[in-house]
Amino acid sequence: MSAPDVLEVLAEADRRGVLDLAAAASRADGATSLSEDAVLRLGSGPGGHGDVVHLLRRAADGTPAGYAQLAGPAQAREGELVVHPGHRRRGHGTALLAEVERLSAGTGGAVRLWSHGDTPGAAALAGRHGWRRVRELLRLERPAAGLADLPVPALPEGVRVRPFVPGADDEAWVALNAAAFAGHPEQGRWTVPDLRARLAEAWFDPALLLLAQGPGGLVGFCWMKVEDGHGELYVLGVAPGHAGAGLGRALLVRGLRAVAGAPAPPALVDLYVDGDNVPALRLYARLGFERAAVDVQYAAPAG
Repeated sequence: MSAPDVLEVLAEADRRGVLDLAAAASRADGATSLSEDAVLRLGSGPGGHGDVVHLLRRAADGTPAGYAQLAGPAQAREGELVVHPGHRRRGHGTALLAEVERLSAGTGGAVRLWSHGDTPGAAALAGRHGWRRVRELLRLERPAAGLADLPVPALPEGVRVRPFVPGADDEAWVALNAAAFAGHPEQGRWTVPDLRARLAEAWFDPALLLLAQGPGGLVGFCWMKVEDGHGELYVLGVAPGHAGAGLGRALLVRGLRAVAGAPAPPALVDLYVDGDNVPALRLYARLGFERAAVDVQYAAPAG
């Protein structure tokens, strides 16, 4: 079995091929097969969105049959692995996983890979090679109908809510995000370039990125996204000193109502949350969100 191609930068044809592969896998598995971060990194290499390695298994015609991506420093790599539904059970997943293990050997860190949709094939591949299920990311959803009628909670004293101002708020937002997600393995590492890459996306609307402004600066934010008729709670964050005071709920309700009032309001709104985040799960359940899907992260065997 030939080893996958290991690339620091994808050629444009390969980038398009990976996107086609991901779209086919998403349709087959009923889940988004590559995360937004992974898609953004398809066009990056050294000096882009961090240290990125692309692994490609090609079909006989040269198009991608399987793809894996590793990001971050060698001591703490995370990534994703997906095989085209038309090329499964032909050893592509095994070859990609073996190459991931080879690249990570001797780094002193434990690499982790996401499986979007918690598919039986991914679980079987992980089990055969001793990879452990270590994290679950739940997707919750609710109809957008009724969002405009949600009662608006009062804000803490001295706090007001305003829209994000691109350029003026970038650095302050990144600092608040880092503080709010200091223990989060992905979100807390965002940089100003990471933020600006998203501000440049066609879906970005500053009216849907609400900031909670306190006397001393920003203390929270609710970022909503509407794209192609789909609504999403993109990120909700509260400064550590202001957690537990109802600010998160107050911001979220305002964000949901803003989505309901968007020029093209969606029919459905969803969000992602770690399966062990009990306070957040309770908040979302009270606002009508229900479990719709789950993504699973696997960790490589120790040693």
